[in-house]
Amino acid sequence: MLCLLLLCGALACGADRAAPLAFTMLQLTRVSDGHSDFWGNATLDGQLSHRLEGLNLSQVLPLEPPAAWARRKEDVATYLDYFANVVKLINMERPINYTQSLCCHLGCRLFPNGTAHSFYEVTLNGTAFLSFHVPTATWQRHWPRQDMVAIFAHRELMKYPQTTYDLQHFLNVSCVDVLRAQTARTAGKQSSRSHTPLVLGLTLGAFSLVGMAVGIFLCTGGRC
Repeated sequence: MLCLLLLCGALACGADRAAPLAFTMLQLTRVSDGHSDFWGNATLDGQLSHRLEGLNLSQVLPLEPPAAWARRKEDVATYLDYFANVVKLINMERPINYTQSLCCHLGCRLFPNGTAHSFYEVTLNGTAFLSFHVPTATWQRHWPRQDMVAIFAHRELMKYPQTTYDLQHFLNVSCVDVLRAQTARTAGKQSSRSHTPLVLGLTLGAFSLVGMAVGIFLCTGGRC
C-alpha cells in the first residue's frame, strides 16, 4: 500500500506547476517459494518514462536512441535474472514458506529557486527498512527493532562504491542533471547531453544490490 501511495504521488507531480520538477523511480520485488517477481516504473515531470514488468524494461519516453536503449535493456535483464537465479538456488537448500515484498523508491526534485533534493527509501513488507542519507553517502536503518536482517543488509550495502559514493553522485548530480535538461527543453533552450544512461545503469544496479543483500539473508534463515 505504501508503495502505491508513493507511486500516485509521483505521477501527480506534473499536474501542479507550483510543485518541484521530479524524476522518480519505483521498483517492487516480491519473493515467494523461490520465485522472484519484478515490477516498477520511472516518471519524469509526472510523465511515465520507463516501465518494468518481469525482466522486460520498456522506454515510454524516447530518452535514449535505439542502440543505447538495447544495451540498457540487456543490462537490466542480466541484473534481475542473476538475482532471481540466486534466490532459486538458495531456496532449493533452505526453502521458505512466506512471502517477502521489497519496495525501493528513489529520485530527485528540482525546485523553482534552483535548489534540489534527492532521496532513496526502502520498505520491507510495508515497513520502513532502510534509507540512503545522500549528503554523507551512508545507509540508515529504520527497522522497528534491532533485527539481524536490517543489520546484515546495512553492512552489505556499505561495502560497495556502487551503493555508496556512486549512488550519491547519481542522486546529487546525474538525477538533477536530467531535470535541468528537461527544464531547458521546456524553455526551448539547447540542453546538455542526457545523463539517462547513467541514471538507469546506477539506479537499477543499486536496486539489484539492495534486493540481493536483503534477499540472500532472508533465504538463509533471517526472519522479520
